[in-house]
Amino acid sequence: MDRRNSPQSPQAVVDAFDQGRLTQARQLAGMTKKDLAERIGVTPAAVGQYETGMSRPRPDLVPRLADALGVPPAFFLLGRPHGRLDGSISHFGSPRSTRAYQRAKAAAFVEQVWELAHALERQVRLPHVVLPGLSGDEVHSGVEPPGDPAQAARALRRLWGLGTGPLPHIVRHMEAHGIVVVLLPPDEDSVTVDAFSTSRLPRPIVVLTANRCDDVHRYRFTAAHELGHLVLHGDTASGDVRQEREADVFAAEFLTPRDSILPELPVRLDLRRLVELKRTWGVPVDSLLYRCREVGLISDSAASRAHQRLKTLRDQPGFAAEPISGHPDEQPVLLHRAFELAVSQTGLTMELLATQLAWPVSRVRELLDDRRPALRPVP
Repeated sequence: MDRRNSPQSPQAVVDAFDQGRLTQARQLAGMTKKDLAERIGVTPAAVGQYETGMSRPRPDLVPRLADALGVPPAFFLLGRPHGRLDGSISHFGSPRSTRAYQRAKAAAFVEQVWELAHALERQVRLPHVVLPGLSGDEVHSGVEPPGDPAQAARALRRLWGLGTGPLPHIVRHMEAHGIVVVLLPPDEDSVTVDAFSTSRLPRPIVVLTANRCDDVHRYRFTAAHELGHLVLHGDTASGDVRQEREADVFAAEFLTPRDSILPELPVRLDLRRLVELKRTWGVPVDSLLYRCREVGLISDSAASRAHQRLKTLRDQPGFAAEPISGHPDEQPVLLHRAFELAVSQTGLTMELLATQLAWPVSRVRELLDDRRPALRPVP
């Protein structure tokens, strides 16, 4: 066979070049067009033309592109499912501090998470998505979410059968109802990003980041905040401060239903009592202070003084942060468990999955976080 036209030869890649894959790989690498152009010896305008489809790279540039972006040459081939996502419509937990290139990188990451989930779903049946108002390829409740965030939180608790008491874990409930939750591998671009989520792909995805993993209570509130975005803001553009406030209200009500938490709140400011409630309900003391102020138990000035006092107590017993490493039920497991089941049922290997995705094996291993909702082989 002529090696120039073999399935993954540079010429074959050029003949079936997918410009969207080039954009995805560049954004994942956190590179500008200028950065990539300098790496492969062309102009930024040329890279722009490759990404818009106005022209294709020469065959001799394919290995350089692959090397610069850390992907196999087959990554650029047409034909694989591509979950295209616009970063402007993903919800970010710290929208003001998230720059455009970080949004693009995060969107490309979510695309790959969906592609991995899609590849696994060919062999393993993941839980159905159960969210009010969500439609698409998944079974859904058909129930429209209430417009009020607190009402929406209560409605979701009822839909998921969670009652009105403390939730021992939240990530497990999200995964059990079809939401893919993943941890973003830490790097310099994720430092200012708390979390992000999208329901614009066939399966909703929530990404939690390293700067929330040091405190399980803030981490749980962040997960509930992103769940609020999925329920309340799936069809709207992100970046609205009002949306962030609504997601906070949703998270507070979802984790600490007002009618349940109100009788337990101290009638006067008592940080030690709030620490006890933090342990029971699994929420930050800051959130409980907000609850106290919201229901009129403490004044705005008292809440402000309490927040200042909290800063001086962060290293004290009861107030110190607890990393999620000590809380395995809050660590995402859905994709890893799906892979394990596929291995046992079909003989899938990490290498075969990487070949199907046209990713480096290291990338598959990175996204298949090693932890442990009900899965069944596809008949």
